[in-house]
Amino acid sequence: MESYPDDVKAIYEAGHDLGNHSENHKNMPQLSDAEIESELMAVHNKVKELTGYDMFLFRPPYGDYANNVVDGARKCGYYTVQWDVDSLDWKDYGVDSIIQTVTQHKHLGNGSIILCHNGAKYTAQALDVMLTTLEEKGYQVVPVSKLIYKDKYHMDHEGRQIPD
Repeated sequence: MESYPDDVKAIYEAGHDLGNHSENHKNMPQLSDAEIESELMAVHNKVKELTGYDMFLFRPPYGDYANNVVDGARKCGYYTVQWDVDSLDWKDYGVDSIIQTVTQHKHLGNGSIILCHNGAKYTAQALDVMLTTLEEKGYQVVPVSKLIYKDKYHMDHEGRQIPD
């Protein structure tokens, strides 16, 4: 956020979700409650100062979460989000690999959350075809904030929210 504040503003102003991924990309379950809060609120406060927006979506680094992380995030006003389709874009296998991995993923279904990385080498080049292919398969791409349950749910071992 500090390196690209104009991009953060542009993403927000375009109507996209802004989410928290922590200040230092630490393994969150290994942190104390105070450290979890510090990791979340340091980023939260910077984004709030820059955009005026109160973020409420949190994706833990490495997808590594535990009850203490979910509880700590909730205390900070966050919903913890997990993906169920990993594009594997971070492995730099190429554009076609990302498209195939996502569009033919065994977990792909209604409500899927797809993990992509903004710093991966081929992701930007793969997005148009990946999204078009998903839409051709009948999927509608929506912001995570429109997809998640906000109460009366639990997450299963695959990272899907299950209504209680």
